[in-house]
Amino acid sequence: MTTTSATNATTKRTGWAWALGTFFGAGLIKPGPGTWGSVAAVILWFAAAKLAHPSTTSLRISTIVAAAVATVAGIAAASIVEKESGREDPQHVVIDEVAGQWITLILCPVDLAHAALGLALFRLFDILKPPPARQLESLHGGLGIMMDDVAAGFYGLLVFAMIMRFWH
Repeated sequence: MTTTSATNATTKRTGWAWALGTFFGAGLIKPGPGTWGSVAAVILWFAAAKLAHPSTTSLRISTIVAAAVATVAGIAAASIVEKESGREDPQHVVIDEVAGQWITLILCPVDLAHAALGLALFRLFDILKPPPARQLESLHGGLGIMMDDVAAGFYGLLVFAMIMRFWH
């Protein structure tokens, strides 16, 4: 019995890419897989910060590193999942939300009110996609999947920084 390449494309799954791309299943939760990916990113960031008790500087550096790793690895994972699922920018790929969410959290103090603000800001900019975020979606494959959310993360970070300037 032989299978067609189309059948292989829909049934073959590269385990690490699907695990990372769906952020360990968060992207499979409905409705709103992108929101669930962002929530998972905030929970992981918050739990790690509470458990590790890093200095403010260490937390910021760790969050930058985590966002950068998620972005680079996410480009590869999203490209593979997009190809294997046969869908352009599939909704179940949420590593892009994770990377963008962590970017927004770079300056965030470790408390629930600030974490919720960071979540709300990132989701707002991820949904609105102000320029050039919307245009970045047109990039090919995983790069396009990731970069619009990275841009939304930077918008969230910028507004978060402005709010923090006046909140404290």
